[in-house]
Amino acid sequence: MLDADLIKSNLKTVRIGREIIVYKSTSSTNDIAAQYAIGGEKNDGFVVLAEQQTAGRGRRAAKWLSQTGKSILCSILLRDTGISSGIIAIASAVAAAETISKCGCADSKIKWPNDIFLAGKKVAGILIDGIVRAGQKFYVIGIGINCHQTREDFNGELRDIATSIDIQIGNVCDRNKIAAELLTSLEHYLTAALDNPAGITEKWQNRNMLLGKKIAIEHKGEKFTGNCIGIEPTEGLIVQLECGNIRTFDAAFTTVLKSRE
Repeated sequence: MLDADLIKSNLKTVRIGREIIVYKSTSSTNDIAAQYAIGGEKNDGFVVLAEQQTAGRGRRAAKWLSQTGKSILCSILLRDTGISSGIIAIASAVAAAETISKCGCADSKIKWPNDIFLAGKKVAGILIDGIVRAGQKFYVIGIGINCHQTREDFNGELRDIATSIDIQIGNVCDRNKIAAELLTSLEHYLTAALDNPAGITEKWQNRNMLLGKKIAIEHKGEKFTGNCIGIEPTEGLIVQLECGNIRTFDAAFTTVLKSRE
C-alpha cells in the first residue's frame, strides 16, 4: 500500500512533499489538490495520492482507468513561480520518464504532449491544470503511472497499447520508492527550469518518440500528415508537412492519430 511516511522518508526535496495525503479512493486527485489551493502559499508543494480514482481523467476529458492498488495516482499543487505551463509540462514528462527508466525498465520515451511509453506501449500519463484561488495562480500536476497491472488487467484493445512497470521488469516494483523518486525528480527539474529551460527542453527532445517520424494529426477537425521535427515548449509540436511547409500545432487543439516509419 502507498504510505505517506515511507514516501517522505525517501524524499530529497525542499518544496514538494512537505505534506502528503494518501486516499484509499477518491474521484480525482487533481480535484482534491486544487481544493488545497485555497490555503494559499502554505500549501505549495502539497501532494495527493490515491489507491483508486473513480473519475480520473486525462487530456481532453479522456477517462484514466485505475484499479485499486495497482498504480501511482498522484497530484502535486504548485504556486506559480514564473515557469510557463509549457515548461512545467516538459519538466513533468522528463521527471516521470526518468523515474520509470530507473525502475530497471528499458529507456522510456515521451509521446507528445503528455504520455510516457515503454516498449511502444503507454505506461503513464500527465495532466496539468491551471487554477486561480484568492488572486493567486496555481498549477496542479497530475501523474498516473501503471505499476502492478498484469497483461490480463488490460482488456480488449488496451492489451495492445498499454503496459505497466511490473510487466516490463518481470517483477513487482515498490510504489512508495517510485513515488518518492518521482517527486524528487520533479522538484529537481522544475528548479533547473528556472535557470535553464532550454536544458529541460533538450532532455525532452532526447526522449521524444515522435521525433523524425511520419505522423498524422488532427487539429480543430482537420487532418494533417508530415514529419515531426521538434517541439517548441510554449507553442507545440513542430511538423514539416508533406507539402513542404513547417507548422506548429498547439496541444490544446491537436491529437496525434498515429505514427509510422
